[in-house]
Amino acid sequence: MIVASSLALLSLIMPPVSVVSSASVALVTLRLGAFEGLYVLLCSSGAAAALGLLLLGNYQFALAYAAVLWLPVWLISIVLREGRHLSLAVEIAVLLGVVSVIGYYLYNPEVAVVWKTLLTQMLPADSPAAVEDVKHTIDVMSHYMTGVVAAGTVFSLLFGLFLGRWWQANLYNPGGFRQEYLSLGTQPRLAIGSIAVIAAASLSSGILAEVSWNVAILLFVLYTVIGTAVLHTLFAATKLARYTVPMFYITLFLIPHALLPVALVGLADAWLNLRKNKSNQSNA
Repeated sequence: MIVASSLALLSLIMPPVSVVSSASVALVTLRLGAFEGLYVLLCSSGAAAALGLLLLGNYQFALAYAAVLWLPVWLISIVLREGRHLSLAVEIAVLLGVVSVIGYYLYNPEVAVVWKTLLTQMLPADSPAAVEDVKHTIDVMSHYMTGVVAAGTVFSLLFGLFLGRWWQANLYNPGGFRQEYLSLGTQPRLAIGSIAVIAAASLSSGILAEVSWNVAILLFVLYTVIGTAVLHTLFAATKLARYTVPMFYITLFLIPHALLPVALVGLADAWLNLRKNKSNQSNA
């Protein structure tokens, strides 16, 4: 509770710390069960609200934190604990993001206008002529910001879940998380559905195309995670694994555009089973 609540407050200054905060909720849920995880979640929310009120004069952030990060990671931790399949937990996390995007559009079909207003307010009042290009970019990006924000949130949830599972494995089942992570995959029927969403986004127009593209961004998260596991396994099977595996992750961190081919690998793996001749027990 102390770790979750204090790091929640610290994440307002250092956002990546939110992953560790979520992981603490995930660890308790994975090890002790749904009730204990919920107990930690509620108590941490109360502690974070008290800290926020004391230090910032604002407790609302704790409620938002609990709703956006802790509650979803608690749910997918239950899925992982009961279903014992990391792939299923990842799929459920992405599904929660998809439901959130669709629900937001049902609540307010003019989502792009909201994002455009918010992004435009960030521009300086006395904008030079060059800012016109920025305004054009905002015009385009406003249609996809819902999916981008949802994708970032899902990535954060998954990193928190993975960290919590890794902690659990280190404490009670050394090496267990690595085996689960490297075996991540999905079924061909889900891949076919994903292609159908992209086709709908490309061939339709208006609000249907906009919603489809935002959902496709979330599916990109799913296949990026799977593709990363696939490529890790393939690189780990090489003679230079001690160099290729770290360089692979460094490349993803430094060159975000590399995530697209990684996602395509994850999508193709649904049919090709690219790891079938490789061992998940390599020493990388």
